[in-house]
Amino acid sequence: MLDLGWSELLLIGIVALIVVGPKDLPILFRNVGQFVGKAKGMAREFSRAMEQAADEAGVKDAANSFKNAANYKDLGLDSVKDAAKSFADWNPDAKANGMDEDRAATARKIHEATARSAKTRQEAEAKAAADAAAPAAATDSAPAAPAAAGDRE
Repeated sequence: MLDLGWSELLLIGIVALIVVGPKDLPILFRNVGQFVGKAKGMAREFSRAMEQAADEAGVKDAANSFKNAANYKDLGLDSVKDAAKSFADWNPDAKANGMDEDRAATARKIHEATARSAKTRQEAEAKAAADAAAPAAATDSAPAAPAAAGDRE
């Protein structure tokens, strides 16, 4: 609304004192106060009327239904989170997952083969990195080649 500081109020008071005069100044302030009170009351009444019209139109119900529609618990995302957690905590043990022994053995074999393959790949990458670093180190530490016979004077 109006943002009046103390300096603006003081300036308005001084101008009002000069223009209106000290005798009529209290009557002026009373009338201004009554006007401001009526304006605030009208604003409150308007706000209440708008809220009541919105309630009658069902705006709050629509807003609540939108909130409920966007609620992740109602969308079933809790089930997705639980499934992802159970997948992350998966153990190929037959007793833990209710699998038969053949499926559990196959799952263990796949897990072990994958681990071996990953280890082999990591070792190959480490060897390739070491081989790439070795020629660069060899060229830096190699002695300078002797000058050719024709270059000597």
